[in-house]
Amino acid sequence: MGCSTDSDSAGSGGSTSVSARARARAARDSRGLLRQYDAVLAAHPALAERLRPLRAEVAAHAVAFEEGTASPTATGSPSATASASPSPTVPADEKSALAALATAERSLADQRAKALLDVPGELARLLAGVAAAGAGHAYLLTTKGDR
Repeated sequence: MGCSTDSDSAGSGGSTSVSARARARAARDSRGLLRQYDAVLAAHPALAERLRPLRAEVAAHAVAFEEGTASPTATGSPSATASASPSPTVPADEKSALAALATAERSLADQRAKALLDVPGELARLLAGVAAAGAGHAYLLTTKGDR
């Protein structure tokens, strides 16, 4: 969903460092969200079918942000993200675990929607697309029924 990585520094002058910092933060935030998905999947394997597509999109978002940074990290596989930091705490019941993921998605989407105002063109569009995807994920995580 909106994971274009065209250069956003052409003609932007001093905004290159702003873009680089924003991309690095967005990549880091996406990797943190991946760790949350992985922790929920480890604690609640029955949710795998529902969470796998959302997690795959979060991994694609991380890669899109990393493509514009100097040192991209490993791909979105669970083993690549597991050693980056301790696993987040996961609620014991599935409903609460899904609600926690939805809250994380919504919070990150809101953060990205604010951040896009301070970055140039293509990166702003990428942040907007990923923020919209995160808001969609939050909705899907809080709706009843299987996806």
